[in-house]
Amino acid sequence: MIGRPVYPIEAWSLTEHGLDIDDLSRSESLFALSNGHVGLRGNLDEGDPHGLPGTYLNSVHELRPLPYAEAGYGYPESGQTVINVTNGKIIRLLVDDEPFDVRYGDLLAHTRTVDFRAGVLRREVDWVSPAGQRIRIHSQRLVSFSQRSAAAILYEIEPVDASARVVVQSELVANEQLPARRGDPRAAAVLESPLISERHRARDAMVELVHHTRHSDIRIAAAMDHIFDGPRSLGISSESEPDAGRVTATAVLAPGEKLRMVKFLAYGWSEQRSLPALRDQAVAALVAARQTGWQGLVAEQRDYLAEFWRGADVEVDGDAEVQQAARFALFHVLQAGARAERRAIPAKGLTGPGYDGHAFWDTESYVLPVLTYTAPAAAADALRWRHSILPLARERAQLLNLDGAAFPWRTIHGEECSGYWPAGTAAYHVNADIADAVIRYLWATEDEQFELEFGLEILIETARLWRSIGHHDLSGRFRIDGVTGPDEYSALADNNVYTNLMAQRNLIGAADAVRRHPDRARAFGVDAEIAANWRDAAEDMFIPYDERLGVHPQSEGFTEHQVWDFENTRPEQYPLLLHYPYFDLYRKQVVKQADLVLAMQRRGDAFTAEQKARNFAYYEGLTVRDSSLSACCQAVMAAECGHMALAHDYLREAAFMDLKDIEHNTGDGLHVASLAGSWIALVEGFGGLRDNGRLLSFTPRLPEGLTRLAFRLRVRSRRLHVEVLDSSATYTVVAGDAISILHHGEQVRIGPDEPCKLDIPPLPGRERPRQPAGREPLRFLHQADGVAVGRPELPHLSHANAKTSHDESARAEPTRAEPARAEATHAATQRAADPHPGR
Repeated sequence: MIGRPVYPIEAWSLTEHGLDIDDLSRSESLFALSNGHVGLRGNLDEGDPHGLPGTYLNSVHELRPLPYAEAGYGYPESGQTVINVTNGKIIRLLVDDEPFDVRYGDLLAHTRTVDFRAGVLRREVDWVSPAGQRIRIHSQRLVSFSQRSAAAILYEIEPVDASARVVVQSELVANEQLPARRGDPRAAAVLESPLISERHRARDAMVELVHHTRHSDIRIAAAMDHIFDGPRSLGISSESEPDAGRVTATAVLAPGEKLRMVKFLAYGWSEQRSLPALRDQAVAALVAARQTGWQGLVAEQRDYLAEFWRGADVEVDGDAEVQQAARFALFHVLQAGARAERRAIPAKGLTGPGYDGHAFWDTESYVLPVLTYTAPAAAADALRWRHSILPLARERAQLLNLDGAAFPWRTIHGEECSGYWPAGTAAYHVNADIADAVIRYLWATEDEQFELEFGLEILIETARLWRSIGHHDLSGRFRIDGVTGPDEYSALADNNVYTNLMAQRNLIGAADAVRRHPDRARAFGVDAEIAANWRDAAEDMFIPYDERLGVHPQSEGFTEHQVWDFENTRPEQYPLLLHYPYFDLYRKQVVKQADLVLAMQRRGDAFTAEQKARNFAYYEGLTVRDSSLSACCQAVMAAECGHMALAHDYLREAAFMDLKDIEHNTGDGLHVASLAGSWIALVEGFGGLRDNGRLLSFTPRLPEGLTRLAFRLRVRSRRLHVEVLDSSATYTVVAGDAISILHHGEQVRIGPDEPCKLDIPPLPGRERPRQPAGREPLRFLHQADGVAVGRPELPHLSHANAKTSHDESARAEPTRAEPARAEATHAATQRAADPHPGR
């Protein structure tokens, strides 16, 4: 076995030199490929060894029980969990009757690279068998952006020193054995072998398998076909059985002679379509991929990504690690949503089973701000999925005795799956987050057709919800009581500032949409009087303020709570929810993740500059970041408040969440929201991007560690390029008409292909705020070898030795929205590994 893997810093790729079989889960997530429709974890081609096998189809899930020790009205009765579907990645290789397995023989070299411009995972292996036969293997893998149901693998074998008899077994496998799941054994039983065979067939070099899930009754068709190129001795056979299909190729290869196989994969799935229809769909996709050929698929992949990067690239000079991380992040955010097409964007994308494959509010609040300005069609599709589950959201609202629509806190199919209602159902801000994403998309794209067909109805139904939840008190203030904001260490609070401000935007946005489309609004039962009522509620919205401290309490009365005893909280007691009862957390001033700070980021118009500075400093001293959703928000507001070095630290923490496995749970899948947060920290933080629907506003400034930042946006039917240097910023419209923007408060007109260079005003000095003891952001020290480390008191977090197994990560992290203890109390079955450390 060769030494620990090394990940060099590269501008446009991620490369792993070496292999650590004790840490395969993490690399499998990092090298996962997806198009938002089909997802393949970066497992080794041979299938073994593996950390966590995974082939995912968007929205394909199984139902599992959610039993409760004490049932209550409105509790969900069943949960939904993403399942590992029919795996087509496996390619077994035997050399002179010995199986190729990296754990045996001598692995002389092992390299994997994913190229962000090519969208292809490449692997190079140099191996000597236990009998002394040396071979080289070259493989490439892609999940097609252009042909959404297709994937393909190129696999080549070459003996080096002597002739070898090789046997290649290309497989299609359902119900493959997975690592044991922790938690409720009843859930594990449901998810073990979740697929029931309906059809299998092998013919020539092609295999078809059709299954359906036991409980959710989703039908899945998978098919594979092959093209071989080898010596005249090449022989090919195929076979199938209910849960497996195999195409076998045998040949005797002389030294330097190659056996080349191209494997094409295709999938189809549906809750409604018949077996023949799905089988034909998968076979048709397979035929199209084979006709395109390997080189054609590679060319289409590169063309698709070239168009994406033309309007999305971010260039960072002065911090090569952040440059690599930013493009890694954008690549994976695109993979999560590019071809989702009216299906959810899960918190882990299609890179792993963390959070059971559920989608949360992160999609609208973190992922869609990126896609809206870089791949707007993908953002629109994600919002169309929300529109498609409106009937279920209305049913949920009716069950809760509310008007309008109550979107689920966590879901795959559209039903609420949260078994812990204080952190789930009570977090009604998810409805405003969805409305905010609709409003932002309309501002950025001016897509009137989308507003008429989808956006208007979403805005109307979410506005109805707020008017139903809230009420006017005797002082005429519109109050929203008993809700949970983004900070899950404070539940069932009155007048959470973030929730109230986002509800206010929702109400005004809905009223404005009704004014633009009165006839269409009447079809939904809304007239001018109802819209005026929404405006009244928005105008009267109660936003608490603590005059004594001169800050906004996170929610009414929050600043009167006892401050958490940070000095006597040991480092190993974080995340707090695994070591303290929620009774203690809910009644103290301690913040799990950005809440009031996120309110200032998303509703900056509701705060003065001085309020932002005071609020930011106050909440820095309370925020412990037991969630990966926090660092990017704190980066944005640190930059706006003038704490540029602190903003840089938070940027790096968000950017390296997975690349350095900061929370030791990347093996369950990537943190897509934190990946999106890299872009948010750079573009909204150091670029100062804000959009109020009328003018784009920029307040660019660079921290000392960066010498240049450039980014591209797709906005208002234009492509805009922004370049930020130490003392100036240059704006260029590279496609489309002239546009007016604000630069540090000054309105300027930017003509097409006419770069406009403007000075950046000096930064007022501010004292750096302090964080809770031991919870300051990670500071990564550059070393000569390019490896970065964290705080001295923390475990080393370099790529080379951040080793946490799948099971260890499960023990280390709480569940995302449902606290681990609450899950046990309610006998719910969510996984114990929290990919966002506690959200």
